[in-house]
Amino acid sequence: MPTVIIRHKVGDFDTWLKGHEDRVALFTPVVSGFKTFQDQDDPNSVVLVLEVTDMEKLGTLMGDPEVQATKERHTVIDPLVLSQEVAI
Repeated sequence: MPTVIIRHKVGDFDTWLKGHEDRVALFTPVVSGFKTFQDQDDPNSVVLVLEVTDMEKLGTLMGDPEVQATKERHTVIDPLVLSQEVAI
């Protein structure tokens, strides 16, 4: 199961944080769980670490117009930077 890291900025951390249940509902179909982090030096920079169960569905989900509307409601600022572990 791949681990994916999503890093992005938010316009208002408190507004974004209140949307946690929306993120749970959004990601539940494609992840087994995720953790949420906030940068120490920038309170409006956040990171999600996802344990992805279906990478194809995650890709489709990220482009969904409903997800775009949720991002706007939660003050998410594009771009979202996705990183995946490199096999060495």
